Amino acid sequence: MEESNEPLCVGIDLGTSRSSISASNGERHVIDSYVGWPLDMVARKIVKKSILIGREALDNRSMLDLRRPLERGIMKEGSEKDQEAVQEILKHLLNLAGIKQKGKNKGKVRAVVGVPAEAFRVSRQNLRNTMEGIADSVMLVSEPFAVAYGLEALLHALVIDIGAGTADFCVMQGRYPTEDDQRTLPAAGDSIDEQLEKLVREHHPEAQVSIHMIRQWKERWSFVGEPKDRVVVNAPIKGKASDLDITNEMRAACESILPPLCETLTDLLSKVEPDFQDKVRNNVILAGGTSLINGLSDAIQKTLAELGGGRVTVVKDPVFAGCDGGLAIARDASSADWEKLSL
Repeated sequence: MEESNEPLCVGIDLGTSRSSISASNGERHVIDSYVGWPLDMVARKIVKKSILIGREALDNRSMLDLRRPLERGIMKEGSEKDQEAVQEILKHLLNLAGIKQKGKNKGKVRAVVGVPAEAFRVSRQNLRNTMEGIADSVMLVSEPFAVAYGLEALLHALVIDIGAGTADFCVMQGRYPTEDDQRTLPAAGDSIDEQLEKLVREHHPEAQVSIHMIRQWKERWSFVGEPKDRVVVNAPIKGKASDLDITNEMRAACESILPPLCETLTDLLSKVEPDFQDKVRNNVILAGGTSLINGLSDAIQKTLAELGGGRVTVVKDPVFAGCDGGLAIARDASSADWEKLSL
């Protein structure tokens, strides 16, 4: 591609917890959305790097000024360090995809980046400024729209992309979605983490836990509805490794997102033309890492049953569904589309 001077197309899902990239050269990668700088000369001597990104940063966090620079799916405002961290994540993703950032063989890049459905204009502009010099052309689209496009679920479909920072809704009606077709909620993975941490501390005050432990427990054992097995985890109590049964806490934390999700789903469906509501109810698609909670699709389907019936499916590859869709948009978009959708 570089030899023919054809731009490389990429789709990027810049997520609060994880970020992924799909490129037209066939490369696909995912990293944890963390960046860290060594705190002092001792830390620099140990890590032997000026900056650590992704899982490496998370694993060495005690020695780092660790940043998780994306909040509710958008860049934190007011911090130059967080903006720099987002730039490092973007450059790292492009580097993993084999895209040279410097030198005479620097490739041209057309990037489609997914953002929350109701991202504020200033946040979108901040992200665009951050990507200056990293990509030659940038198009920002809503995350659930990118998922829908990649799946070709473009007519009579409702996509719910539930990540760490936000849950984003988009009704597809055979055209580019308007603001009325989309919603963003903070009821997502991070809100579950906060609720689970609160409940564990209340019911097991003697246990020593961190938010990182909480996230690991949720990713492994999250569920809604009746538990199939007890959720037993290990945490130190006064320095001694101890087993904790957090089944009830896990269920309560995970089910805390159900009421706002189902309420928003119902509201969006009610705004679809009545002739097409049945078709949309039968084509509800869940994406994003939090969509993998055991029993979540069944719980949402129960809400649809109360509305006259419906069908909920979970995408086969939640990790890459967003960036794969972004790549499809980048490949298909005409020059006029880039001008129109890059505002």
